[in-house]
Amino acid sequence: MRFYIEGGTRLQGTYVPQGAKNEALQVIAAALLTPEPVEIQNLPDIRDVARQLELVAYLGASVERLDSHRVRIQARDLEPRRLLLPEGRELFRSIRGSVLIAGPLLARCGEAYLPRPGGDKIGRRRLDTHLLGLMQLGATFSYDTKTETFHLAAPKRLQGRFLLLEEASVTGTANLLMAAALAEGETTLYHAACEPYIQQLGRLLQRMGASVEGLGTNRLHIQGQKSLRGATHQLLPDVIEIGSVIGLAAMTQSTLRIAPVPEEHLGPILHPFARMGITATLEGEALVLEPPVVYRPDTLYEGEVLQISDHTWPGTPPDLLSVLLVVATQAAGHVLIHQKMFESRLFFVDRLIEMGAQVVLCDPHRALVIGLGRRAPLRGIRMSSPDIRAGMALLIAALSAEGPSLIEQADQIERGYERLDERLRALGASIRREGE
Repeated sequence: MRFYIEGGTRLQGTYVPQGAKNEALQVIAAALLTPEPVEIQNLPDIRDVARQLELVAYLGASVERLDSHRVRIQARDLEPRRLLLPEGRELFRSIRGSVLIAGPLLARCGEAYLPRPGGDKIGRRRLDTHLLGLMQLGATFSYDTKTETFHLAAPKRLQGRFLLLEEASVTGTANLLMAAALAEGETTLYHAACEPYIQQLGRLLQRMGASVEGLGTNRLHIQGQKSLRGATHQLLPDVIEIGSVIGLAAMTQSTLRIAPVPEEHLGPILHPFARMGITATLEGEALVLEPPVVYRPDTLYEGEVLQISDHTWPGTPPDLLSVLLVVATQAAGHVLIHQKMFESRLFFVDRLIEMGAQVVLCDPHRALVIGLGRRAPLRGIRMSSPDIRAGMALLIAALSAEGPSLIEQADQIERGYERLDERLRALGASIRREGE
């Protein structure tokens, strides 16, 4: 599938953010913890979410689509061993979020089979936090080199422990939080991730009957329960999508509103844009964007280059750095983008250079963007989307560029953004899709 874009158009209107993709993958997995129904609302209608739903259905859960953004999951009986079948391994490997079923399956069924998960090719993505944590809770571990499948077993109930996580992994924290909810005794997760989506997962588990304390901090206390009940959960708006639209408004010099936006969950999203001279105003539950024609990075003092780095929450999310890099190409000043977490995520800069951007890839983790303001506008080219976030960044670049652009493998973008071409056309963008 491909996108055809005619750049240079200013956009106008209100953009309604979808439900959070990363939260959706977690709460779908959490539905496996109980035989009772779990209803999820504000679910984004995107490919990765569809695959996660397909995966839990393949394992034996009943998945009922109530409408395009609501689903009811009931996992009465589960069959973890189905992941040993070739079609099961292929389905598991189709998305990275599939690893989130490990904790629920192990806690509920006493075993979990995990083929190596797939996802974006953005560098090494460790499973250490997941596997070591589950083993400390009492699981045994083995690995089949022939099928490249991990096997975790806990014939007896998992046992609560004090766990010091090696990294504040969001998915690792989610997996261990879900496993601990059905473990015997108390579990403490120290150095846990504290993103809003982890807080949301914790609140869902509380409604299901789990005892979870410390949400919003890096130290979680979970008192395990013998069983959990069903519940209803509504997803937050996707803050990465909100950040992407802020970048879109800045690059296309557009006046846009994003609504609804819960201020308490925005976290650091506005901060890196503000440091580049792009401000957003909150009016009730709407975020109003009126970017300046020229935006100047905050250099603090003469000669200092603004550095924007990703950090664990409440720092700048790694998923937003690709968009920030593109936005920096039209800043009136230099910006150093430092992607600490993944060593391949900046490898799309060659497309930006071909479009006319001045970017120096210092090493796999750092890119120096030489911003010349609007004196060096981008030009449209033919390119392809390497992953979700880089694809969205390239789409923003194309919408701001002079002339036409073609983005191939655009289905990569739609793994994370719902009906993107339709929603952008409603704002006045010149974009059309071809193929499925």
